[in-house]
Amino acid sequence: VQLQASGGGLVRAGDSLRLDCAVSGRAVRLIAVGWFRQAPGKEREFVAAINRSGGRTSYGDSVEGRFTISRDNVKNTVYLHVNSLKPEDTAVYYCAALVTLNDSAVNTGYDYWGQGTLVTVSS
Repeated sequence: VQLQASGGGLVRAGDSLRLDCAVSGRAVRLIAVGWFRQAPGKEREFVAAINRSGGRTSYGDSVEGRFTISRDNVKNTVYLHVNSLKPEDTAVYYCAALVTLNDSAVNTGYDYWGQGTLVTVSS
């Protein structure tokens, strides 16, 4: 499984972005996908996850209500809509994949990782 994250950039507080995660190498419908982020000097943090079918999602506490994860299994792409951005959202955002028979949106256990896309939010 290969993942390619894109869509990051430099934005102002309050702005929105859409991050894309293109998945290849295996049928996307068999893969649960998660987004994580890592800010400088901090540990990696769970952001959001979506199950194989797209019917279940989960979010980290710090982004609940501001970020939305979705997927298009025809385009083999998972999206992270990031709204009402804050300076503390500045981080490298990574998407990750889990090949699983479980149809849950989980925040751990991911096997494959993309290279990350940088989001910088200015105040």
